[in-house]
Amino acid sequence: MKHPRLYLLSSIALALGHWGAPAVAGTVPATNGLQEISDAEMGDMRGRYTVGDNAVAWFGVKMISTWQTPTGQVLQGTLALSMDFTHGGAKPQIGFEPIVSITRADAPLPPPADVATPPVRHVDAAGLANVGGVVQSVQVAGDGNLASNVTQLTISNGGGPPASTSAGTSSGVASAFSGGSRAVATFDGSSASLLLSIDGQGSVEQWIRNGSIGQSVQLTADNQLINNRMEIELVRQTVAANTQLAQNVAQAINQAQGIGLH
Repeated sequence: MKHPRLYLLSSIALALGHWGAPAVAGTVPATNGLQEISDAEMGDMRGRYTVGDNAVAWFGVKMISTWQTPTGQVLQGTLALSMDFTHGGAKPQIGFEPIVSITRADAPLPPPADVATPPVRHVDAAGLANVGGVVQSVQVAGDGNLASNVTQLTISNGGGPPASTSAGTSSGVASAFSGGSRAVATFDGSSASLLLSIDGQGSVEQWIRNGSIGQSVQLTADNQLINNRMEIELVRQTVAANTQLAQNVAQAINQAQGIGLH
């Protein structure tokens, strides 16, 4: 069987409108009475695991990134994205709510190291663009830094979105700039991202796109405090609320009369 990460990525791909895109997942030991299906058995199966429009009732993700420098400057961004499939049709109602801020814009940058030749620091995360699935990366070229990436997934059964959900806007960009510092939240209809960056010190990013969810921290400075948090919520429609599915099951049972079941 495929573990929950594959189910999550398949649902996200469905929510973002990229039908039939492959998802990447690993194999985990079978637990709780579940039996792993071999690749040979999976290869013989056709058309049994197509995800329908009504499999996901509501999907939401909230990204929160905070970066505090040793001089007291704070960069912060929050991106809330929701997709509501409960109103019928193949396309969901999309909500996008970004909030970005930079405080203490006048805070000076850290003084250069008191050495004749300052060290050259470099990090490279270009390879992350080729990684699928769930990505968490921390690259640090400095001392005294504290950075964390946390992702939380909640899956529940129900007929609609949480009561606190707001419609928001369907796409757009929110940004804040101050000197060499910037905070940007973006949603273009197929992918969403949150980015904090300071020239010469690094960048902090979270994203969700077809086949990939990620959190990345890149630092070339000292004594930075960074936190990336992503909260994902998936609400599935219950079988009772799925009238068409109930009719299909009833029809299948009726046609199975006279066939031995064991």
